[in-house]
Amino acid sequence: MKPSFTLKELSRLLDVPVQGDDSIRIDGLATLKRAGPGSLSFLTNPRYAHQLAECRASALILHPDQASSVTVPCLLSRAPYVTYARASQLFFSLASDSADQPQEALVHASAVVDVSASLGKGVSVGPQAVIESGAVIGDGCRIGAGSVIGRDSHIGNEVVIYPNVTLYHGVSVGDRCIIHAGTVIGADGFGFAFDGQRSVKIAQLGSVRIAADVEIGAGSCVDRGALDDTVIEEGVKIDNQVQIGHNCVVGAHTVICGCSALAGSTRVGRYCVIGGGVGITGHLSICDKVTVSAMSMVTQSINKPGLYSSGTLLQESGQWKRNAVTLGKLSELSRRVKKLEQVLPNEPHEPGN
Repeated sequence: MKPSFTLKELSRLLDVPVQGDDSIRIDGLATLKRAGPGSLSFLTNPRYAHQLAECRASALILHPDQASSVTVPCLLSRAPYVTYARASQLFFSLASDSADQPQEALVHASAVVDVSASLGKGVSVGPQAVIESGAVIGDGCRIGAGSVIGRDSHIGNEVVIYPNVTLYHGVSVGDRCIIHAGTVIGADGFGFAFDGQRSVKIAQLGSVRIAADVEIGAGSCVDRGALDDTVIEEGVKIDNQVQIGHNCVVGAHTVICGCSALAGSTRVGRYCVIGGGVGITGHLSICDKVTVSAMSMVTQSINKPGLYSSGTLLQESGQWKRNAVTLGKLSELSRRVKKLEQVLPNEPHEPGN
């Protein structure tokens, strides 16, 4: 059965007031452009405000300052995007509990669970998953098909591990974490010493510790530490195809967007945002509340909160090439200017001259 709430029920569950008829029944979420009868939509980006006039949603999530411009019922929120996020969880939760979803914990017949492993109450293990010796799986966990939980790894309660995830030995994962398909946690860090002829592998003796409420996207890698552990603190959100090198520490509630890479021993503070495709060289520290914009290259530590960027902005190709040629001549031009300054008389500049 399709999930459904009255607007009054949503108001109570989301802890926001209603403007208008609270008896309207809502059966789903939709964008302003695609919403129809029964839909709850939302406005978070002013760029889409013009779509309000033609939106066919039965109700909207709006900031109180915007509610006077519409005639349909509204949930009034001073943080509409956060309210939308919480509403999405309600509808997902109800859909997941519907009759067509499995209701019982199940260890699939093709799964391999070592006799010394410990599974909590209500654990589901998918087809061809492997749980090695000494592993501990908390209550209510879901282990997806083909996933491997390495020996002596510890997983907290209500953790969701999607198919084909690999946790190497000795990894710990906190409560309510979500790890998406194809992710690898605890592979060897990239450590080698060159002896003059060849690279000698440095054994990676640390592990990975992931705190509660972390989500890691598909195809990402978190390497184990060389000596100390790699640490992901509580509430961190990591997008798809992100590389976290050995001995990194990522502070609580930081967000790392897709295709970014942190080289070994990087320390990122709390409440940071690392944009897509960012590269951070190793052994750097980034303080709390730093945002690094997409495609930036971080080569030195950041000690002051704020927004940081690097690289050149997109331009028409011909213009970019001309500017790139000029950029290559900057050091020469700088030397010439310094020489001219030494030769020219040092007279004060008069405004207007």
